[in-house]
Amino acid sequence: MKRKHRRLLFVLGGGVVIGLAAALVLFAFRDSLVFFVTPSDLAAKGRPGMTLRLGGLVERGSVQKTTENGIPHVRFEVGDGERTVWVDYSGVLPDLFREGQGVVVIGKLAADGHFAASEVLAKHDETYMPKDVVEALRKSGHWQPEAGPPPPAASWNTLGLDRKGGG
Repeated sequence: MKRKHRRLLFVLGGGVVIGLAAALVLFAFRDSLVFFVTPSDLAAKGRPGMTLRLGGLVERGSVQKTTENGIPHVRFEVGDGERTVWVDYSGVLPDLFREGQGVVVIGKLAADGHFAASEVLAKHDETYMPKDVVEALRKSGHWQPEAGPPPPAASWNTLGLDRKGGG
């Protein structure tokens, strides 16, 4: 066997080994991957028992709170403008959870079509600004809340720099 052929076999063998390693890693992570879907996506291609992240807006007038065996239980609808899905959750809701607000729920689609959530994450709107950022902008003189709306969030980490990239 010529040296050129041995090198080619070595490269091909290495490629096969790397491909198998990548396949094994992806197979191992398959169960821990959590996909983000909207209610429309869930209705079109959701499978019962699959762990998903469902995102949308909490529909107004849909929140039903109860207590079961001393544990708070809530049932609400999440919609995306086209479809809605009922979500069941047992536990304490985040402080930002409100009707009409964005929410991401992690859980599984049940066989009867409702979504059994194991975790609820409330999202704030784009006008939210943490207190620390407000204080930093105020102290640096880049924004005074009485003067109007804050600068865009994309500029928060560049407010102290001039246009040439200096400090």
